[in-house]
Amino acid sequence: MSQRVVRYSEAFKMQVVDDLERGRFGSPFEAARAHGIRGQDTIPRWVRQYGKGHLLRKVVRVSKTGEPGEIKRLKDRVRKLEAALADSHMDSALDRAFFGMLCKRTQTDPDAFKKKHAKQASRRRGERSTGCEE
Repeated sequence: MSQRVVRYSEAFKMQVVDDLERGRFGSPFEAARAHGIRGQDTIPRWVRQYGKGHLLRKVVRVSKTGEPGEIKRLKDRVRKLEAALADSHMDSALDRAFFGMLCKRTQTDPDAFKKKHAKQASRRRGERSTGCEE
C-alpha cells in the first residue's frame, strides 16, 4: 500500500503559521486538525522553518545530579523483579500441574493430601525456626 504525498504551497504554510501566531489555534495539533493535515510534525516543522519557534511549547526537565542514573537503575531493577515474578508464577503453575498428575496417578484426593501433610509441614517449620532439629 503506497502512501499519498501531499505538498503544500508556501502561502498555505505561512497562513497556518500566521494563524498560530495570532492565537487562532491553541496548538499545532489543533491547526493540523482544522486544516486536515495528517503529519504530526508537519506544522511544528513549518513553525521552525519560518523562525517562529517561540510558538512551540518547550519541555524543560530539571533533575538533581545523579537522578537520571538512579531512574535508569530503578527501571532496570523493576524489569528484573518482573522477570523473577514471572518465573515464580511459572514455577507455581508447574508445581500445581505436577501435583495434580501425581494425585491422579496415585488415586489420592488432593484436598485430603494437603490437610494431612499441612500439619506435618507446619511442625517442621516450627522446629526449624526455634533451632531444634531432629
